[in-house]
Parts: sequence; structure tokens; C-alpha cells
Amino acid sequence: MTRVFVPTQLRGYTAGASEVAAIGATLDAVLVDLDRQFPGIRFRVIDEQDRVRRHILLFVDGERCDDIQAVVRADSEVHILGALSGG
Repeated sequence: MTRVFVPTQLRGYTAGASEVAAIGATLDAVLVDLDRQFPGIRFRVIDEQDRVRRHILLFVDGERCDDIQAVVRADSEVHILGALSGG
């Protein structure tokens, strides 16, 4: 299973868990599985056009990833980060 690290601002969906497990062969499939387990979390990461929201950064095995169709291995680590913005 893929290890997914959840940022503080999304832990309300995961009952406070900072790390959860999900399955899927692509980043999108992992996010769909996360949403199955924790309803509503995918919408906070991916917008209505299936793009990563501008205030979210995704990393797969340490590499920034904006393509939700990117391949994810079963032993991968996915980090979801909330980007900082403002002035």
C-alpha cells in the first residue's frame, strides 16, 4: 500500500491521522481510494477540472507531481502539502 502523508489542514478528514494508506496505480487512483476511506478529502486536493488545487502541492517519492495520472508504486510515499500564500 502507498503511504500518504496528510497535512494538518486536512487531518479533520482522517480523524487526525497524519499518515494513512491507500491503493492505486496512479496518483488519481490513490486519491480516489483516499476519498473512499475519508469522504471529501479528494475535493480539497483536486478541483472540478481534475487539476491539483493551486494551494496544494503533491509529491510522489520526493518529486513534485502535478499530473494526477502519474504512476504510483505500491511502496511509494505520497506527501500532500498545503502551500502558503498571502502577503
